[in-house]
Amino acid sequence: MGLPIEILLVEDNEGDIILTKKAFEKGKIMNRLHVVRNGVNALDFLYQRNGYEQSSRPDLILLDLNMPKMNGQEVLENIKADENLKTIPVIVLTTSNADEDILKSYKLQASSYIRKPVDFKQFGQVIQTLQDYWFTIVKFPLKE
Repeated sequence: MGLPIEILLVEDNEGDIILTKKAFEKGKIMNRLHVVRNGVNALDFLYQRNGYEQSSRPDLILLDLNMPKMNGQEVLENIKADENLKTIPVIVLTTSNADEDILKSYKLQASSYIRKPVDFKQFGQVIQTLQDYWFTIVKFPLKE
């Protein structure tokens, strides 16, 4: 079966965190979901500093855009500017449906842009499809 997939969820909304956890628990892929609640903590997790020294490199990042301290696009920009982090796929998972957010996210090299459904059943289907695609079909680069 191999090692579990390491997923970093960058999300400040408690309800969305709970929905995401439940959706991943129902999935058939073994995973470890790590949660940070703002962009500053996301970078701390990725750089293994400020209390996250034992964090593992994620295989995939789920990134909300609207967060305190540092927004998702700033986090995405930092990730994609770093030689050691830029190969990690980043999926923007947000409530925003604004064309400018979608365009900017792709310009910053987001791997995907997904608008969060508000209905739990639909949200679960989105997470299941995401799991099927990213963890069954896609081939990840070897970890450095």
